[in-house]
Amino acid sequence: MNVSVLKWSAPFAFAAAVLLAGSPARAASFDGPWTVIIVTQAGNCDAAYSFPLQVSGGRIVSAGGATISGRISGGGGVNVAISSGGSSGRASGRLSGYSGSGRWSGILKGARCSGRWEAHR
Repeated sequence: MNVSVLKWSAPFAFAAAVLLAGSPARAASFDGPWTVIIVTQAGNCDAAYSFPLQVSGGRIVSAGGATISGRISGGGGVNVAISSGGSSGRASGRLSGYSGSGRWSGILKGARCSGRWEAHR
């Protein structure tokens, strides 16, 4: 698989903010740095991208300079929006312990794309 390192200064994003309810104490168990790989399964986008995320207090607080909003629920549910430049999209899924996975969709560099994501710390 060809994985591009995603540079948030380039146009890319997951979009539309979403908050999930959950126990802040349990959600905080996901705090720390994560590496996310998104894999394109439909659309004319690069095959895969890799980028860092930081979680604090159950909130996703940074993604290499992108505008991001979202929460990790106490049960590990993820629903997040990230934007940078003119691109936008969204991702949802679940974290469990030291890994996670889910689905994403959005507009990257002007192309509509979708696929799956995987995360690990």
